[in-house]
Amino acid sequence: MATNNKPEVWLRGPLDEIPALLQPVAHALLQAREELTTLMIDFPENLLWHKVAGMASPGFHLQHLTGVLNRLFSYAKGVGLTEDQLSYLAAEGKAAENIKTVHLVTQFNIQVDNAINQLAGTDEQSLTQTRGVGRAQLPSTVIGLYVHAAEHTMRHLGQLLVTVKVLQHQNGG
Repeated sequence: MATNNKPEVWLRGPLDEIPALLQPVAHALLQAREELTTLMIDFPENLLWHKVAGMASPGFHLQHLTGVLNRLFSYAKGVGLTEDQLSYLAAEGKAAENIKTVHLVTQFNIQVDNAINQLAGTDEQSLTQTRGVGRAQLPSTVIGLYVHAAEHTMRHLGQLLVTVKVLQHQNGG
């Protein structure tokens, strides 16, 4: 979906600072940021933790989108998760009155910025290096982690889009 009468991000041309092989990852993350930000404008706070048909709430998707990018990009750097990252993971999807939509959208946007900066600093020669994922340290590659981060982000964005639209329709919006 194009925003502001612009073509989708991938049709706007290459990003100067991003290595050629990582352009699709950067484009997907930037597209997700634009769509998510537009989608969540004026979203009712009282619906943030509501579920549709027992599926995840918008609040969960917003938290998870930020957290999974943070974790996958940490693995791509070859570092394990910190206690803060593990605590964030444990809290994903748990409703809290002090968590507002605007805060969750801002946190996602910051995480996309961090991801883009990391992509910009990635040496293409490192893309096939093996990295361990999770507690079991299952093998992946740097490019595998980046591509998975992009596709996982778009998958949750799609789920968020449907959930938000259904909740808004059910609640007269």
